[in-house]
Amino acid sequence: MNDTPITPTFTLISGHVGPDVQQRGIGALIGSAVGDALGAPFEFGPAGAFSGRFPSSVLAGATEMVGGGAFDWAPGEFTDDSQMMLTLAESLLACRGLDLDDLWGRFRAWRSQATDCGLTTATALAHESRHDAAAQAHRHGGGRTASNGALMRTWPVAVAFVRHDTTGVMEIARAQAGLTHFDPLAGWSAAIGTELCRRAILGADPLTQIAEVLTFVDREHRAEFARVLSADWVPNQPDDHSNGAATICLAQAVWALRASNDFASAMRASIDLGGDTDTVACVAGALAGAVYSVQGIPSRWMTHVHGSFNTPTGRSTYRYANLLDTARLLLGRDRAGRTSLETPANPERVDEEVPVYASDLGGAIECDGDFATISLCLIDGRLDHHTVRRELYLRDEVGHDENVNLLAAVEDAVSSIDALLAEGHRVLVHCHGGRSRTGLVLKAWAMRRYSFSEAEAHDWLEARWHRYQPWNTTFTEFLRDTWERSASDPRT
Repeated sequence: MNDTPITPTFTLISGHVGPDVQQRGIGALIGSAVGDALGAPFEFGPAGAFSGRFPSSVLAGATEMVGGGAFDWAPGEFTDDSQMMLTLAESLLACRGLDLDDLWGRFRAWRSQATDCGLTTATALAHESRHDAAAQAHRHGGGRTASNGALMRTWPVAVAFVRHDTTGVMEIARAQAGLTHFDPLAGWSAAIGTELCRRAILGADPLTQIAEVLTFVDREHRAEFARVLSADWVPNQPDDHSNGAATICLAQAVWALRASNDFASAMRASIDLGGDTDTVACVAGALAGAVYSVQGIPSRWMTHVHGSFNTPTGRSTYRYANLLDTARLLLGRDRAGRTSLETPANPERVDEEVPVYASDLGGAIECDGDFATISLCLIDGRLDHHTVRRELYLRDEVGHDENVNLLAAVEDAVSSIDALLAEGHRVLVHCHGGRSRTGLVLKAWAMRRYSFSEAEAHDWLEARWHRYQPWNTTFTEFLRDTWERSASDPRT
């Protein structure tokens, strides 16, 4: 398998990826890293440890991104799972396709300074040449190399090859897997996970796609995958392998997606299974991120996800904005645009009862660091002096398909404001210019707090914030329709 010459066509699809596919692709990449970082402190632990420590969601303070674990990860730091995933992404971008020699060199450079590395992967990468390395690791491991190390890193294939067909995508996923994992179950697990993720990025429900995807799997392995990916399968059965095995890791991630109704609950379900929690949550995070999009990933986690790793030319460092840009590049887009700062609009208090403020990005950069900030635009690390902050993904474009999960994003922002207020913070809401996106979130917050209509919230904010401009008619329609129902729903 390792010596198979695979040179797939890799075409950057500039101008042909809509905002929905873009946001789901970004969600898959960031979601995998968030799940990895969130699950890392609980790795090798018992079932139920996450909910035992966090019985309910922690919207303020340090949140659930606590760090620690067996390798003393920093809060929000991703592990070898995402380090290898991003190494694969960098190789795909540098080579405009899957170049196994380039990827092998990058994996070995990564391994030279990695904090953690799975046994199968480490044994294979100890060989200078990729040729026969996986087979030798297989023999060294007594024929047991069906571990999850090839599955956890495969998500850039789903993003970069989103417009390719099932056969090609699964072949590419198996090829990258075969560099380190000789057992075909490892390769097929990576292939199935990749294709389910790819279909989710395109807008399909991955749970409804399982049966069709399995028709592309070799017949001798199809029945086992059908068993563990079926709707009636339950995790942690005594006859199954641990979730260090690729098939069970994938099965548990799919189970977590099936057992949840949003990104956060998928993470809780996956980590509460115990064992190899960072990898199961990484896989579940990729799938859930593709389903719910980047806007469905809680800002309290997305803001703080980060990590770095060794490459052949030095260190690569990633934070939220870097992950976003990498996903865009894999999709054939440019990096997200950054525009020049305007004359700063200093924070202005917009509410008499509680300390809620508005500003633009320049004002947020210049103001005191004791503000808790809600950022609705890319900030590129310029608000690091604000130790309490949230970053959200919002597109200020007219059209109902421009924000694929707008309700989740606005709910996140409003809930964050209230949680940070309850913790005693002054809360500053801003976007780049302080106009449209800032207006959307502040009006939504006021509607929830004071039972305002959209028109009443408009009058309230117009009298208090001079930069406010309600030019985005889609935002106004959202507030009048979807959000007014949400604000009056006692379940929210």
